[in-house]
Amino acid sequence: MTEQLKPHLEIALRYARAAGATTAIPRLEITMGSATSGTSPCLYRSMICFILQGSKEVALQADLLRYDSAHYLVSALDLPLSGQIHNGADGSPYVAVSLVLDPALLADIASTMAPAREGEMPGSAIAINAMTPPVRDALLRLLALLDAPADIPVLAPMAERELLYRLLQGPQGRLLRQIARPEGALGKIRRAVQWIRDHHDTRLRIEALCDVSGMSRASLHRHFVALTGLSPIQYQKQIRLQAARQLLLAGDHSASGVAFSVGYESASQFSREYLRQFGVPPARDVRLLRQSIGVSAIN
Repeated sequence: MTEQLKPHLEIALRYARAAGATTAIPRLEITMGSATSGTSPCLYRSMICFILQGSKEVALQADLLRYDSAHYLVSALDLPLSGQIHNGADGSPYVAVSLVLDPALLADIASTMAPAREGEMPGSAIAINAMTPPVRDALLRLLALLDAPADIPVLAPMAERELLYRLLQGPQGRLLRQIARPEGALGKIRRAVQWIRDHHDTRLRIEALCDVSGMSRASLHRHFVALTGLSPIQYQKQIRLQAARQLLLAGDHSASGVAFSVGYESASQFSREYLRQFGVPPARDVRLLRQSIGVSAIN
């Protein structure tokens, strides 16, 4: 943690929980955790992530990105990744704040700014940038509202706009502006990604993805792989497995029941792919997860 982020951390720790916590401020979440021994699959939403203490590594296929309290991460899509968190230098827990992005709000703010010349397609849907004083100060003003809940309805929208404005001014402004452009390649892939998430439990129909995105098969595949590192079918598999893990963690379903509910036609295939993805069979994985967050294991 840098000294400049100490006020941010003090506020975040008052509202953090080990398993992550939503806050009274819409789209703002706080996560706290201990170092992991290896990478584990996770789903990044379209968001900005600020680390206040500790550090993290995320892998998008062959690309490994490392960031800490001196940087922030921009994720332009809901992305299945592998991640590993690290404690602070003194062993203190990892603490991060994330703001889920609202494309309509980004578009509204971007429309008030001077037009920027830029290419059509960002190189990747995820990027890391150095923290700057204006971004750090705007983030503190937003976090400080957690201590003044009565002010949140009026002041939080203004504080969020200021933070997004500062981010749009930075090196990743191009990527954020692409999120706000539904007619651009990133906007079209966002629609395809949302369709897959909404229909992850049904057979993937490439024709439907082409229709919802407004792209040809070749263009859809090329842009989808470039932005997510996965083909549409691989992406759906990742989403299915993440959804299955959440259902199992809830403790209300058997592994075979979950397999069919997320779209698998074979329970044995589900078990094989789950083991390949998470490194352990479904029941054991969920038992370990529940133990790690202080919840009794599944019966």
